[in-house]
Amino acid sequence: MTQIVTRGPRHSRSSAAPSQAPRARIRRRWAAPVFANVVTGISVLYALLPLLWLLLASGVDAEALFSSDFFSLKHFAFFDNIGALLSADDGGCLKRYGNSPLYAVAGATVGALLSTAAGYVFEKYEFTGKGALFTLVLVSVMVPATVLALPLYLLAAGLGVANTVWSVLVPSLFNPFGVYLARVFAAGYVPDEVLEAARVDGATELRGFFAVGLRMLTPAYVTIFLFQLTTIWNNFFLPLVMLSDDSLYPLSLGLYSWNALAPIDPDYYPLVVLGSLLALLPLVLAFLLLQRYWRSGLTAGSVT
Repeated sequence: MTQIVTRGPRHSRSSAAPSQAPRARIRRRWAAPVFANVVTGISVLYALLPLLWLLLASGVDAEALFSSDFFSLKHFAFFDNIGALLSADDGGCLKRYGNSPLYAVAGATVGALLSTAAGYVFEKYEFTGKGALFTLVLVSVMVPATVLALPLYLLAAGLGVANTVWSVLVPSLFNPFGVYLARVFAAGYVPDEVLEAARVDGATELRGFFAVGLRMLTPAYVTIFLFQLTTIWNNFFLPLVMLSDDSLYPLSLGLYSWNALAPIDPDYYPLVVLGSLLALLPLVLAFLLLQRYWRSGLTAGSVT
């Protein structure tokens, strides 16, 4: 007599694996975007919370500033702070608002042109000592600006230009990182064939640079300009070493002098906060106006 044994469904490990695999793929698919969004959100908060505090604190008086009572209307003093800022130090803030654009805009305009021209020359020409000079440029990128402040002051004092506009403006014209960046741009933006065509048409090397090379390197120029503008605008140590006349102070040094007086006279604290907020506006405006060129410059060479 034959016995028939009925067996139930076999739940093996191999049959369970296919059902678990889609779930694992779904978890991995969601994990990466969630992690990226969390990191991005934390980074945005880290960047924007100090700015939010600065915006709120600039509109209250000293009493509310110390108590962090930013939302009480009785402590609202934005327009009073504006008036106090403009009248402090006999209008010294207005002078510093004139000095900072002089240093930053003039220095960034000329400095970006010099860096763009130097990077163009390093990329498109062959000359003796080219490798050694470019290595020196790369080494200069790693030298902190604070290390050079004292030697620069001794040079300026020897030339008799210390405590003048030139002692701050001239050292700001040279940007080794800008030279390196301009060479990278020149390699990707300026074809050799275009320069050869300009030479065949009778253009000199200088005319070829301004008429052809510089136009093609507009994204490079704007990118270097923005970096250098930010660096010079926020420069603190070089003016501190070079300048003793407060009528030549930039905004950064003027705010520092007010902050040093604030422990003695607390009325200076709202001026420091409001002055810091107003000091950001020109940089924000510059980035908004030039962001189209800046974005195209940062993506140079990303697709070949």
